[in-house]
Amino acid sequence: MPKLPILMYHGVSATTSDSKGLTISIENLERQFQFLKVNGYTSLHFSDLKTMKSPTDFPEKAVIITFDDVYVNQLDYAYPLLEKYGLKACFYIPFNFVNGVNEWDEGQEPIMSVEQLRSLDSEIIELGLHSFQHRPYNDLPLDAIQEDFDACKTFIINNKLAVHNTLAYPYGKYPRKGKAQSDFFNVLSANKIAYGLRIGNRVNTFPFKNNYEVQRLDIKGEDTLKVFERKLKRGKGWF
Repeated sequence: MPKLPILMYHGVSATTSDSKGLTISIENLERQFQFLKVNGYTSLHFSDLKTMKSPTDFPEKAVIITFDDVYVNQLDYAYPLLEKYGLKACFYIPFNFVNGVNEWDEGQEPIMSVEQLRSLDSEIIELGLHSFQHRPYNDLPLDAIQEDFDACKTFIINNKLAVHNTLAYPYGKYPRKGKAQSDFFNVLSANKIAYGLRIGNRVNTFPFKNNYEVQRLDIKGEDTLKVFERKLKRGKGWF
């Protein structure tokens, strides 16, 4: 079965000194994108996966690049690098905070506006959902989760955004077992979610074992290129 690493990024900084945790410097990000390009990786959108009916349809080396929270710094720094290296990425939107700041963690980092989201070339960027309120799903009752989906849909329609039905779980959180999990997955299915993204830090095989437990690799700002390469090929658990 084909391997499909999915990289997870958040903020991007112009300065190397800020490259730690959920923020990566433009310098480190460029090294990683250059590595993907030089080593023959094909970047995909989740919407590309529907055309891959058998392993022979899959690129020899595939990767999906994801960015959560649609910070303006992603537009300023990551987007030009994606253009430069001919890569695609998926940006996940917490809709309630569009044109605001990251209030969910009491931050002041600007979030893209509707106009900025619309300006992104769809050949490069595929937009997806990151909930409306950026609250962890494992702490919410089902009716609140459905209300959150309804608010997302209303925002998308009212603002005429093209958004793919892939959902990145805020904080990677969702019910992990039993009836709570099956009920949650049923809500996702009822809302026509194609893929649900957790963290997990493992390299996926495709087709996925469960479309609602797709694993992403948490790329840290302090990761060296060797660490990045090991995560890309083997996941975090092989250190």
